[in-house]
Amino acid sequence: MRLDMLKTEPEAYQAVFALEKYLSKSRLSSTHKELIKVRASQINGCAYCINMHTRDARKAGETEQRLYLLSAWRETDLFTPEERALLALTEEVTLIGQHVSDATYQQAAALFDEHYLAQAIMAIATINVWNRIAIATQKPLD
Repeated sequence: MRLDMLKTEPEAYQAVFALEKYLSKSRLSSTHKELIKVRASQINGCAYCINMHTRDARKAGETEQRLYLLSAWRETDLFTPEERALLALTEEVTLIGQHVSDATYQQAAALFDEHYLAQAIMAIATINVWNRIAIATQKPLD
């Protein structure tokens, strides 16, 4: 059994949770937030977060079909242009070693104002922090 971050370092855990609190008050739609969380978690292979956020997405009205096809979103017409831009951005920010291309950034910037885009980037960064904590500590499924 690995450490429980909340019990071991509650101040650090609460600092990350403060980002979630900020995001809950952001203009990001619940659909956009959950798509970002699920897609980043899929890329990172975070079972805990995939389990949590697919459940949350369904509660928020997301369809099973879209969740099943999320990892192959480019091959479907199930996602709006805005969702496609956010998914592309999510993938590139999550796989940051390859950098965020100008084309991906400009596509998102053309669809969203600066504040929405900044909030999306914060949402992507935040789920990546949670993924890394859950994976490193082997957080068990709820």
